[in-house]
Amino acid sequence: MAIIKHKSQRVGIFIDTQNLYHSAKNLYKAKVNFGNVVKEALAGRVLVRAVAYVIRTESEEEKSFFDALNKLGIETKVKDIKIFAGGAKKADWDMGMAIDAIAMAEKLDTIVLGTGDGDFVPLVEYLRYARGCQVEVISFGKSSSSQLREVTDDFIDMCDNPRNYLINYKGGGGAGRGFSIPGFGGGAKPGPTPIEDEGVDVGQEVYDDSDSENI
Repeated sequence: MAIIKHKSQRVGIFIDTQNLYHSAKNLYKAKVNFGNVVKEALAGRVLVRAVAYVIRTESEEEKSFFDALNKLGIETKVKDIKIFAGGAKKADWDMGMAIDAIAMAEKLDTIVLGTGDGDFVPLVEYLRYARGCQVEVISFGKSSSSQLREVTDDFIDMCDNPRNYLINYKGGGGAGRGFSIPGFGGGAKPGPTPIEDEGVDVGQEVYDDSDSENI
């Protein structure tokens, strides 16, 4: 069944930053163009909130990346990484992201989750059937939970056109440059998004540790 995306829909976008980063790194060895992710997810509708959930390491080298997200009109919610005895690291935003989506549900018509994590299936089902929201997911299909794809109202597969969502994509030149998010000021001039322009790499310590299941 085709869903309706009309311009008056109030949209909240919640981005699992680590999930998208690791998917882009593992599948394409490239960085995510988070600006274009938001633009595609919004689809010309009314943006109420766009939030990226990020991790801060002890060195705080990620600050430039966080600043770049803010320049795009994407809020950042930051959690410090926890390092346990023995060197194990843990940083998990799943619960916080779910709580925020539920808390915002009454003010939104559509909730878009930027993640391929199957742990969000119960959240999607709750938002759809208990709160009456249209729930969409944008993620890399090749690394996304099949169950998550099945329970959403719409799934945007970033693998269908990776060059639109990636920076330094080896398959070809980048697409979709500057843009403005409605409600966050004037449009940007054509050219690289702030993240690409500043050469910011989300792959600081915690993100580069892609082999750790605790992150």
